[in-house]
Amino acid sequence: MPDASRRVLPRSFFARPVLDVAPEILGRLLVRDTAEGPVTLRITEVEAYDGANDPGSHAYRGKTPRNATMFGPAGHLYVYFTYGMHHCVNVVCGTPGKACGLLIRAGEITGGVASARARRPGARRDTELAQGPARLTVALGIGRADDGVDACAPGTGFRLLHGTPVSPERIRTGPRTGVAGLGGDPEAYPWRFHVADDRTVSPYRAHVPRVRRNTVRAVPDPSGTL
Repeated sequence: MPDASRRVLPRSFFARPVLDVAPEILGRLLVRDTAEGPVTLRITEVEAYDGANDPGSHAYRGKTPRNATMFGPAGHLYVYFTYGMHHCVNVVCGTPGKACGLLIRAGEITGGVASARARRPGARRDTELAQGPARLTVALGIGRADDGVDACAPGTGFRLLHGTPVSPERIRTGPRTGVAGLGGDPEAYPWRFHVADDRTVSPYRAHVPRVRRNTVRAVPDPSGTL
């Protein structure tokens, strides 16, 4: 009998309100086919972004060439480049035109560990391989060329599998990492969802307002703002 955890999630799973999908995607598997073989990620941390209803969303001010994937069908991957150095990967949710999505912030590499390690040689422990949105895309070999890929369709090099859903009592919520929210209050959007006490979850960093100076400023930590 086939392993039920390896079933592909249907598009209908993602074609729902993003805040309904967010807690239920924890424990699911994202599989990325690479030249060295598949790399499997167990999702342990996500952040929800709600399009035009969310000042923290890339889509808050409307459609652009950069965020166009967000306005399409659920189950596609939105990949963007941030701070001139990092890629982040998101799963589009809801209905076309709503531009909602989930930033995959962190996870556990459960398959293809050697391949992920080769891409992340600086990781001291396996729990750090995908501990944060930029580390995650490096470990899985995800780049801007993967923007728009349909992870619900066969033969695309990506699969979102059933995995083992996390029980509600093990799920924690809080403000999104590095995102101010409405009126500058990060608590206004407690839309970060993660597995309690999981060592692969990324450290929380509060929003720090940018200070514009005439000197070179430090590059901020990649918040993963969608």
